Amino acid sequence: MPRSASQSVSELLAKWRDGDQEALHAVVPLVYNQLRRVAHRYLRGERSNHTLQSTALVHEAYLRLAHESTRQFANRAHFFAVAARLMRQILVDFARNHRAAKRGGGAYRLTVNEAMASPGDRDMDLLALDRALEQLAQLDPQQSRIVELRFFCGLSIEETSDIIGVSPATVKRDWATARTWLHRQMSRAAK
Repeated sequence: MPRSASQSVSELLAKWRDGDQEALHAVVPLVYNQLRRVAHRYLRGERSNHTLQSTALVHEAYLRLAHESTRQFANRAHFFAVAARLMRQILVDFARNHRAAKRGGGAYRLTVNEAMASPGDRDMDLLALDRALEQLAQLDPQQSRIVELRFFCGLSIEETSDIIGVSPATVKRDWATARTWLHRQMSRAAK
């Protein structure tokens, strides 16, 4: 996103935080396409009969954002960090509901993108991933945020670096460490 658009988003979010309801409606066109691309990129690897579509994921995230009681988005980067967390929650809720509808029959599997997958491991249980991420957040909140932003929001190393406020080299290092740790935790849980 160009710097001026990024600045506009930050300004509109500040107005929304101050109570201007119209500001959120003005932000949506500026961020919608990026959020939709992220959702589409994430969901394109899903099974063919998957019922959650990228548009629905973005709309659900928008509805949850619009009903947030605390509108403390400092800037565009913070907004996307919150959006990533909401997308994760929506997908986990969807997986839980899917599992409940099947009366506990099997875990909800998702196909992971190349960036997250370990060799030979392209499918994972979303609920197990969520549990592992909660554990990782207890050990290293920064690594957990990096996974959320890279995996659930589909952001690049550079975009993640901007949002978290650390160097791209630190993001790369933490991303690699977090992926290894998550893979190990999920392998243990599968046994």
